[in-house]
Amino acid sequence: MKWIKIKNKRVWSLISLIMCLMVWQLISVSEAGAVFASPEKTLMAFITMAKSGAIWVHIGYSLFRVITGFLLGLAAAVPIAFLMGWYKTVQYLLEPVVQFIRTIPPIAYIPLVIVALGVDESSKIMVIFIATFLVMVITIYQGVKNVDSTLVKAARVLGANDRDIFFHVVVPASFPFVLTAIRLGLSAGLTTLIASELTGASKGLGTMIQEASMYFRMDVVIMGIMVIGIIGLVLNKIVHILERWLTGWQETHQAT
Repeated sequence: MKWIKIKNKRVWSLISLIMCLMVWQLISVSEAGAVFASPEKTLMAFITMAKSGAIWVHIGYSLFRVITGFLLGLAAAVPIAFLMGWYKTVQYLLEPVVQFIRTIPPIAYIPLVIVALGVDESSKIMVIFIATFLVMVITIYQGVKNVDSTLVKAARVLGANDRDIFFHVVVPASFPFVLTAIRLGLSAGLTTLIASELTGASKGLGTMIQEASMYFRMDVVIMGIMVIGIIGLVLNKIVHILERWLTGWQETHQAT
């Protein structure tokens, strides 16, 4: 029965893909076709750039920037979020600042970042860092704040001190929020990628899309957008697998 459900889901996914391709093809042969390349032209653009190796260079540079900015954002977000959620003093000091900064789009920081860091790789990574950090710190902080108070009280009754409660109750209970933050952070990094590569990049998917649009190569533009979307799906799937592997004990515990 389970196999049938999985099969049906895949069939519906295939039907959805076919419908999207049909709508895409219809749009490309309409008046909008001048700015919306057909699936065939988009695929040919990918094959051409794949054979020349150009697309892999762009993907490599963009992935390096996204992953580096994301890892730096995660390294900063985890300790700050846990400190905010566990210590009231830190919460009162940092939460207003974080809440204010997160209302500002990361793109708005680009002029400041360029002036401060120039137009080398550090400026692109910094823009992605800002975007990923703000998303992850809020998500993890909310997870720490929402830890079941019953667990904390039970641990205190059993004689646990603050340190034991933090590392053996709060951290494990907040871990699903950390994984959610990782997924949201990667998504934020990808959505900020094109904007970050406005800071004078010579290679990268965002740069490729911008240059192609200047020469009205809409097949390359759409192909670049599709590649970013596929990378996002792959990264999300990896995080989902990691999430199920690391939190399997919670599912087992809830089932019992």
